[in-house]
Amino acid sequence: MTENEEGKLSVVATPIGNLEDITLRALRTLREADVIYAEDTRVTSKLLARYEIKKSLQRLDAAAELKKAEEVIARIIAGEKVALVSDAGTPAISDPGARLVNKVREAGGHIEAIPGPSALTAAISISGLPLEHFLFLGFLPHKKGRQTAIKKIASSEVPVVLYESTHRIIKLLGELEQAVPQANVTIARELTKLHEDLFSGTPHQALERLKKGETRGEFVVIIS
Repeated sequence: MTENEEGKLSVVATPIGNLEDITLRALRTLREADVIYAEDTRVTSKLLARYEIKKSLQRLDAAAELKKAEEVIARIIAGEKVALVSDAGTPAISDPGARLVNKVREAGGHIEAIPGPSALTAAISISGLPLEHFLFLGFLPHKKGRQTAIKKIASSEVPVVLYESTHRIIKLLGELEQAVPQANVTIARELTKLHEDLFSGTPHQALERLKKGETRGEFVVIIS
């Protein structure tokens, strides 16, 4: 690619819950973009409406990431400013984006990071745990490889941070209760939202608490 001074891909971090968490630079980037590629256009439309930004939206989820790479590269060559966003947080961190960025980089395209919210760093910042070193596993496999991942957590010499969904959080805590019953588990739920919640205890204590409480939303789990 002959790099165009104007054409570029901007990887834009967006709010993980509270729409006020977006940065001024992210808003400017979205306003200046010729097109925005979004994991789910319906989700991104709400963010753009909140800040009165009207732009062309194209869906780019995990299934379409590689299929649309050439289209994105062509836009950059033509001098367009392309923004990439996920539903929440920073693209390519347990979200679509990494494969597209790799293709654009291979083609010699200009890529810039527009940093901002991340559930990973938000949870660590309020955990009170000394996490100078940790292992991040993202979302564990649903079936194949899941038990291998649990064993990796059990044998880790450093704290482990992972994401879990509302559908599997109870299952995860049951697995941790069997594998590392004495571990300290910190669970952050609904980060930056109205019902933000943080709890620390053993896997059994966390399991009992969630069985009696609220399991909606996505969770950041820290095992130490």
